[in-house]
Amino acid sequence: MIGRIPGPFLLWYSVIIFGAASAIVRVLSDLGAENLVDGRNPISFCNILFAGNAIAVIILYAIHRKDWTRENLARLSKADWIALTTVALLANCLAPSLFFIAIENTLVTSVVLISQLEPPLLLFLAWIFLKDNVKPLSFIGSVICLAGVAVIVLLQQQSADHLMLVKGELYAALAAAIYAVSTVIGRRWLVRVPLGIFSVFRSAVGTVIFFIVANYLFGPEHFADLTSPFLWKWMLVYGALVIVSGQIAWDTGVRKSSAIDISVSTSFAPLAGVLGAFLILGEFPVMAHYIGGGILFVGIAIGLYASLQTRRSEKAEQEAAAIPPVLDAECRSGFKGI
Repeated sequence: MIGRIPGPFLLWYSVIIFGAASAIVRVLSDLGAENLVDGRNPISFCNILFAGNAIAVIILYAIHRKDWTRENLARLSKADWIALTTVALLANCLAPSLFFIAIENTLVTSVVLISQLEPPLLLFLAWIFLKDNVKPLSFIGSVICLAGVAVIVLLQQQSADHLMLVKGELYAALAAAIYAVSTVIGRRWLVRVPLGIFSVFRSAVGTVIFFIVANYLFGPEHFADLTSPFLWKWMLVYGALVIVSGQIAWDTGVRKSSAIDISVSTSFAPLAGVLGAFLILGEFPVMAHYIGGGILFVGIAIGLYASLQTRRSEKAEQEAAAIPPVLDAECRSGFKGI
């Protein structure tokens, strides 16, 4: 049935679902805080991250199991496995952990907007390390996006009445930077790795590394509620709504859509996140969000225009075809809840 749905529609659906992910995570955590088990929150951020990634591994393997053949695995070199493990550590362990901490410490709207630091950082890193041809308009749009993020942080700083960066905003910025680095590594060293192996391995190894590190830092009791029926009841809802429907729509939509469709839909990811925070949490943007967000959206619009102009040329389409579209569009989809 999903195969009959147009690709662009699936992309828009996934962008909306992923936009709501941050707000849904906050709602689940607050729900757990109201239903403590022996004084502990059964739906803590660590439990959501571990359980959500565990569900994601199962779903991604079901989608991409045809890629897991002996022939495909035999083609991978030691360098491929090292790069895969590095990306898993960065993109599915460290960066999501920082995003969850950011959501816990500041407004979801701030996290959504500051996470848009990722696309311009990716552009600069790709220009420096991958020798990508960056058009002047794309560069201008990225600089404006960086300025918008800086304005949000500075104005939030003033409202908090202290000289240090606001804790949540800092974690969101670090997470965005780590996602950008992981995407560059993927584009540089994992272009020939099948998408199914890339997605499943990244999620599985990221989950295992996160569990080991969290156990070492916080002790085994930190995951004492992983067997709680209350946790898994809500994780099934979260998994079905965000991970299953969102991820299937994303993977299918990317395969069925043009590069222009991907660029247009993912450019609206920050707006979807802000609307999700408003509709689900009743979170009104503050002045810092209006001013910095306005600058940010101008930069996104300029970058989108530059992207559409580039994609229209036949040469650009041929160059873009050399990079798997999921790797190229991954960072622009925003925080995906896993």
